[in-house]
Amino acid sequence: MDVGRGLVAIAAGISVMTGISTGIGQGYAAAKAVEAVGKNPEAAGQIRTMLIVGCAVAETCAIYGMLIAFMLIFVFK
Repeated sequence: MDVGRGLVAIAAGISVMTGISTGIGQGYAAAKAVEAVGKNPEAAGQIRTMLIVGCAVAETCAIYGMLIAFMLIFVFK
């Protein structure tokens, strides 16, 4: 095994770590949404919609990180 393959493996691991920040961000957003519904129950529908859109946007970061990891692993063999 050469150094190049090891560096590719390290880069793939770092790119997958974007899922950690995504999970933290989505958890924080969900907590704030629950707090907002607790304060203003009649706006629950709008808050839920905004939460789902926000989580979908945040999830793209994790998907891109996973895509980059796959590209690194399978393209740079």
